[in-house]
Amino acid sequence: MLLKALVILLTLCYPFFVYWGLQNDHASSVLILLAAIFVLRWFGGRSSAEKLIVIASIIGLAATVLLVDEEKGLLFYPVLVNIGLLIIFGSSLFAPQTIIEKIARIKEPSLPPEGVAYTRRVTWVWCIFFVLNGSVSAATIALGNEQLWMIYNGIVAYILIGVLVVGEWIVRYYKKKKL
Repeated sequence: MLLKALVILLTLCYPFFVYWGLQNDHASSVLILLAAIFVLRWFGGRSSAEKLIVIASIIGLAATVLLVDEEKGLLFYPVLVNIGLLIIFGSSLFAPQTIIEKIARIKEPSLPPEGVAYTRRVTWVWCIFFVLNGSVSAATIALGNEQLWMIYNGIVAYILIGVLVVGEWIVRYYKKKKL
């Protein structure tokens, strides 16, 4: 539990570490920190899916660093995360159960057909969010303003995720109450 909390905290602080590293010519140090976060995520991961995400993250970041450069590679990590999450959520739309339905069934194993349809719509909403969030993140890189990149990826994106989670929770509460 402590390991998972540490990984979450370090991951949330990632944009600030990158900004500091780029401002102080310590991009290599940030890459080492990111590698440490990946190692912690690997050991903290329980399922093979979690470990697969870690491997995909390492490959994606390494490819970006090799193809572009160290500094741009660090900036592209949030874009890669959005692409990865889009693939995970989007591919679940073609499965018998979406990822949101699987999560919902943890709390409510006998989800009614209306609930299943709702979870499918919520999965679509998340897919759209990942496309938009990843696009804005990429745009902050294209603009070349590292401070703007840090503000968006370190503050605004998290606020938007929170708004989406809370908004969905409110909609779900009223939908369940209506049923």
